[in-house]
Amino acid sequence: MTIEQPIISIIVPCYNGEQFLHETLGCLQQQTISQWECIVVNDGSTDRSADIVREYRQKDNRYKLIDKQNEGPSVARNIGIRASRGRYILPLDSDDLIHSAYAETAVVYLESHPKTKLVYCEAEFFGKRTGRWQLPDYNHDLLLWSNPVFCSAVFRRSDFDLTSGYNPNMRHGIEDWDFWLSFLGPDDEVYRIPKVMFYYRQHGLTRSDDSNANIDAALAQMLRNHLDLYTPYLGRMFRAEGQVEYLQGEIQKLLSSRKYRLGSILLHPIATLRRAISTKINRDHWKKRSVSFS
Repeated sequence: MTIEQPIISIIVPCYNGEQFLHETLGCLQQQTISQWECIVVNDGSTDRSADIVREYRQKDNRYKLIDKQNEGPSVARNIGIRASRGRYILPLDSDDLIHSAYAETAVVYLESHPKTKLVYCEAEFFGKRTGRWQLPDYNHDLLLWSNPVFCSAVFRRSDFDLTSGYNPNMRHGIEDWDFWLSFLGPDDEVYRIPKVMFYYRQHGLTRSDDSNANIDAALAQMLRNHLDLYTPYLGRMFRAEGQVEYLQGEIQKLLSSRKYRLGSILLHPIATLRRAISTKINRDHWKKRSVSFS
């Protein structure tokens, strides 16, 4: 099938994803909107991932393949988006699935609501773990402390072009959360479709030896990336959450420290911060994001 001009571009970064890539690419053929393209960015895979994409490409040229050396998911997403032709962007990990009507439903909503900047939906786990993913309602204050929006939300390419894209320094995961902090302002409208249309695979892949360190490193880097957002909110947010005074003192020492200003954040205060907001943290989500790419 050939589509002259896609409406939506589905961006799939892939590193050694052959085990699940067939299923992910196959679900796109069931989309109720036909004007899509799928750009798979092969991020230095050493398995058959690229061959699988070529098989799909032979039958349907809406699939496209970009081969590159391994640089991590942020660089892969940026390359795919910048090569896209659609008005709308849908990032999709190489092991996840979307409902057949997800792309069309999101596009229709964005077309009719020009002030809405991001559209996502209800979600479910599948694989080693099943059941509803209980995502909290979105608000910008919450976004500083927990990510209520999974990576496969839909947005306009024109809005992406106003940003620097996904930050390549987010090598340890949660690059989608870091991007939302750059992409979304306090007054931007975000809409969640009240239906399960995203399926988040749980396959039990973890790095038991360094997953906690990866989480801490990712949080530390994200805080470095967004000092302008966190600095004015920290005191007010922790008073609102009823946290103890000593934690506010720890954060204030962190913010005023020379190492902090130079961008070398000590992990101990970050770990303290993470423990304090543990009720809002989806640890399994971080672990998966930290092991999806080398």
